[in-house]
Amino acid sequence: MTEKIKSGISMVKVLEDWGVDHVYGIPGGSFNSIMDALHSEQDKIKFIQVRHEEVGALAAVGDAKISGQIGVAIGTAGPGATHLLQGLYDAKMDHVPMLALVGQVGAQAMNTDGFQEMDEVPMFGDVAVYNRTVMTPESLPHVVDQAIKHAYEQKGPAVVVIPVSMGWVDIDDTFKSTAANYTVNYPAPKDDDLHKVLDMIKAAKRPLIYIGQGAKRASTEVQEFAQMYSLPITSTAPAKGIVPDSNIAYLASAGRVATKPAVEALPQTDLIFFVGSDFPFAQYFFNPAAKFIQIDIDSSKFGKRHHTDLAIMADAKKSLQRLIELGEQQPESAWYKANIENNKNWKAWVKKMGESTITPLRVEPIFKEINRIAKDDAIFTVDVGNVTIDGLRFLDMNPKQSFTTSGWFATMGYAMPAAIGGQLSYPDRQVFSISGDGGFAMVAQDIITQVKYNLPITNVILSNESFGFIKAEQDDTKQSHYGVDIAGADWGAVGTALGAKGFTVHNVDELHEAFKFAKDTKIPIVIDVKIADERPLPVEQLQLDPDNFSAEEIKAFNEIYDSADLVPFSKYLKDFNA
Repeated sequence: MTEKIKSGISMVKVLEDWGVDHVYGIPGGSFNSIMDALHSEQDKIKFIQVRHEEVGALAAVGDAKISGQIGVAIGTAGPGATHLLQGLYDAKMDHVPMLALVGQVGAQAMNTDGFQEMDEVPMFGDVAVYNRTVMTPESLPHVVDQAIKHAYEQKGPAVVVIPVSMGWVDIDDTFKSTAANYTVNYPAPKDDDLHKVLDMIKAAKRPLIYIGQGAKRASTEVQEFAQMYSLPITSTAPAKGIVPDSNIAYLASAGRVATKPAVEALPQTDLIFFVGSDFPFAQYFFNPAAKFIQIDIDSSKFGKRHHTDLAIMADAKKSLQRLIELGEQQPESAWYKANIENNKNWKAWVKKMGESTITPLRVEPIFKEINRIAKDDAIFTVDVGNVTIDGLRFLDMNPKQSFTTSGWFATMGYAMPAAIGGQLSYPDRQVFSISGDGGFAMVAQDIITQVKYNLPITNVILSNESFGFIKAEQDDTKQSHYGVDIAGADWGAVGTALGAKGFTVHNVDELHEAFKFAKDTKIPIVIDVKIADERPLPVEQLQLDPDNFSAEEIKAFNEIYDSADLVPFSKYLKDFNA
């Protein structure tokens, strides 16, 4: 006789087969059968009780971005389900696998306008790569298995709606997941195409390489090929850390979340080698006349952001490995040397700003302290707003570390939940969440979650009592400041009240004291740093070049941003005759 198993337990075993060892959420009546199943398997899968389903969904997304494994969140019928949407859209926009298990009233009560009943599938129709309601107990494990495969294959969120009655039914214990059979094989490049790449780069006068997260497995290859062909290296903001910041050829990102060297190089380049990226602001910051070589595993990306002269559907790592084999060392070009000098000047300015002791504090001394205590494999989760600019510019990272933010959907409140996901997946690694006070206020209650599970996360809040990123946008569009000032709070005291160790920092001495404790913390800590409400240096609007601005304009700009030590890129281009 075939053994029987509760359908909910059979489903949970599918999660186990796919390597899931924790899920995030809040229980509720419409999810009780699955909670029963999770309880029965609690030695293998841990239920992480958050204080808001949006935090659970964002923790699952952050978990997936950091680990590469699917993140799982749950929500009960009605409000529990609707609260998941923010995290689901973040997963969709940043192309990461996520699974949402959503409660529903029992099958016998469906379509009767029951308590908390809603037709949930249409709500998830736009966001989900797979979106199904379980119709029979026997199909429950199968549907969840399919959902996970779709989430991995299509790099996005899958949703399974489960009527509560389904999980308690005894079914035959015969279902086997397909986890062991799932494989990924990225396409290899063709040598003919790669020879064209090499010819185009050698013919260019000012080439550079621009990488996205598609180059995540290719840190060594990116650097080796860039050095071989004198290519400055630029990247999207989410790709920070793939190339170490210690590599002087790494200019970081263009745009507004950007550095001066990258913003200045991209309009001047005559060839962009675009690898594994879908940068959405290319039309604003790339030279539209530049030759464009694009490598991606998704052909729908070709020509999407910039006209493409050569499109290669292939894996980034395989392509770069073969390019290194086919290529030959080139001499350092004047263009390359000019970019190196420009980057050295930028880094010297950053270092100088990090020594500042003025109050209210600048952000650079804060990141200097983070870098000082960060371990070689630290995880950084960075929120949305000015803090994203700061993280991109001032975190000094290596490829063993991890950087994650809400890249495309730009979800405020992302950093702290994502840090929970990162710490749970990597309990032995040091984790920092870095937020502005606007974003942190949206999720501050879940410091309780960090305390409940003893997650030794260092939560850094940059408090300027302003939605600073939006305030700058109002300046740029000649609007008055309206709706951008926010009420302050003592987030250090809030952290202490919620069970963490809290610090409220006003000066450099207090900053050093807080990070001295953070260096070896075994408990969650909250460091609320009161900073000046000042706009980060707008590298996309520099007024430094005497060929383009008057002496009065340059002086006024430097007085606002303390940027007198920054040298316009045009000088280095002239110096090296590039």
